[in-house]
Amino acid sequence: MSATEPHGKQGNSLDGREKSRYKASVHLSVAPMMDWTDTHCRVFHRLLAPHARLYTEMVHANAVIHGDRARLLATDPEVHPVALQLGGSEPALLAQAAAIGAAHGFDEVNLNVGCPSDRVQAGRFGACLMREPALVADCVAAMVAACDVPVTVKCRLGVDDDADYARFLAFVDTVAAGGCALFVVHARNAWLQGLSPKENREVPPLRYDWAHALARDRPALRVLVNGGIATLDAATAQLAHVDGVMLGRAAYHDPYLLHRIDCALHGGEVQPRSALLRALRPYVESRMAAGVALKHVTRHVLGLFHGERGGRAFRQVLSEGAHRPGADWALVERAIAPTVDTRDAA
Repeated sequence: MSATEPHGKQGNSLDGREKSRYKASVHLSVAPMMDWTDTHCRVFHRLLAPHARLYTEMVHANAVIHGDRARLLATDPEVHPVALQLGGSEPALLAQAAAIGAAHGFDEVNLNVGCPSDRVQAGRFGACLMREPALVADCVAAMVAACDVPVTVKCRLGVDDDADYARFLAFVDTVAAGGCALFVVHARNAWLQGLSPKENREVPPLRYDWAHALARDRPALRVLVNGGIATLDAATAQLAHVDGVMLGRAAYHDPYLLHRIDCALHGGEVQPRSALLRALRPYVESRMAAGVALKHVTRHVLGLFHGERGGRAFRQVLSEGAHRPGADWALVERAIAPTVDTRDAA
């Protein structure tokens, strides 16, 4: 199997059309974000970016095995390609969870080796695994053997004061030998003590050159870069060096940026914000008919008119009204009314 094909068992379950979409999606993806990238968010992001790869929130392997799968693994059939991100450090449990995720229709299973939170460290997973490459390789190998979809890794450059590219490269080589052909590199170190998760996304300096060097030094691997990418120009500049870019909070707080980047990469026509939002209406109404409150969907669209005239009023109408009994699509139309649409893709 070549490095450009989805990694996994021979006889991968993706059909030809799905493989094509999966490979195309490598150029742009949206990061897994706790409490944000739920199934409602992913439906909205898919409307904005038809070609992007989307990720779930991180779910611990134990939760997948023993928890409420209908809730934890919920995904809309129109959202593919979508990846399930798992947390954990026990190969057997991760293998079982990966098999469950693949059976639920996810197109990829991603292992989190980048989260620096105290809770994650206490469970011996996330960024602290950067110091245990052999264990990560064992986890990946077990997951690859258990499921027939690609197994990938999202990692940092290192932890604390690591400043040795050779150590980072050795980590990648060890994990790649376990069967991982695609690495999402958050191009910062993770500080395991002294910084909050929020500070860990902002304080450690970005070193994109390490991700660029990895792509150059290991051309058989797919390398995606994450961290601090918040403009169309920044995204396209990265693509001169790596296979893909992953947007995090920029895609959530300014979702129209995600749309513009997808159009720029794949030749689509930039659509007005209001048209994109109205395309979400059938989904919203179907979810409401199933008992989902409007607020659970509209909380993900609050940034759509970011920087536009009427954007503050848009957020205010939805924030103040979506939680009230009887709130429906009419509230969304009220929120759109004071906005001024532009198609400025600059």
